[in-house]
Amino acid sequence: MQAHRGGGRSKTAGLRGRSFLTLVDYSTDEILALLDLAHRLKREKKRGRLRRRFRGRSLALLFEKRSTRTRCAFETAFGEEGGHPVFLSTQDIHLGAKESVEDTGRVLGRMFDAIQFRGFKQETAEILARCSGVPVYNGLTDLYHPTQILADLMTCREELGELRGRRLVYLGDGRNNVANSLLVGCARVGMDCVIVAPESLFPDPEHVERCRSLAPGTELLVTSDVERGVGGADAVYTDVWVSMGEEAKARERLELLRAYQVTPRVMEMTGKADAIFLHCLPAVKGNEVTSAVMEGERSRVWDEAENRKHTIKALMLATLGAR
Repeated sequence: MQAHRGGGRSKTAGLRGRSFLTLVDYSTDEILALLDLAHRLKREKKRGRLRRRFRGRSLALLFEKRSTRTRCAFETAFGEEGGHPVFLSTQDIHLGAKESVEDTGRVLGRMFDAIQFRGFKQETAEILARCSGVPVYNGLTDLYHPTQILADLMTCREELGELRGRRLVYLGDGRNNVANSLLVGCARVGMDCVIVAPESLFPDPEHVERCRSLAPGTELLVTSDVERGVGGADAVYTDVWVSMGEEAKARERLELLRAYQVTPRVMEMTGKADAIFLHCLPAVKGNEVTSAVMEGERSRVWDEAENRKHTIKALMLATLGAR
């Protein structure tokens, strides 16, 4: 495991007051500074050092979609630092129903220091950021999942060291929010990123080109050929085959993606004995990944899940200007 000792607060001082809606909005240096801070916070946590840097502050947690890691990461990261997180589902408030998203944002911005939104439309997160006047964090939308990618990059850094020049390969639904965000995140830090998917599930070509423009010289490849795509991978990544809201397509999706399951054979195709396996979770073992891989010695999914907390805490500390 690699040790990283960042310069701390000074490198993230310019992030105060910023929302985190997509990694496109953050520079390479800003992302690396957040990762440096997250590594430091993880060491603090392991040593039992809690500084209560969010004391007297409150965080609104808006959830249209269910969650385990996102909710737990935000609540524990904010709460153990002395802050007050408030969970609000669509059953609790009038978000976009009896009250417009704009009005909800204006009200919450008067009462909370920051807002996390996990739901369907990217536009909802953007409206909240525009109308609230406080930092808004995208905990997941149909388009992007940027807080997940911070944890993924942190995990790769711990296991692989320097990110630039490393190769991450994603197998499965190439148009979902995780694939979209991996393309951005890898481009920003100089990692090669390969999306391996059936052609009908290729990512939006315009999005791929936009990501290529962020990092000239970094390879961003889209292919339907598993063996070609996986070769040389330092990290192999997958996600569920049926995203939230697409349950009606389950049978069709399982048939379409069966050839893209991550198996021990696929891990061997990397040609690297130290290649690691990643998954954003929850996982359906036996679909997108076999139990042998998920529970095997190459799997880093539990480190990855834990790192959601440390990277989210780093993000909130930086954007709220906490010492």
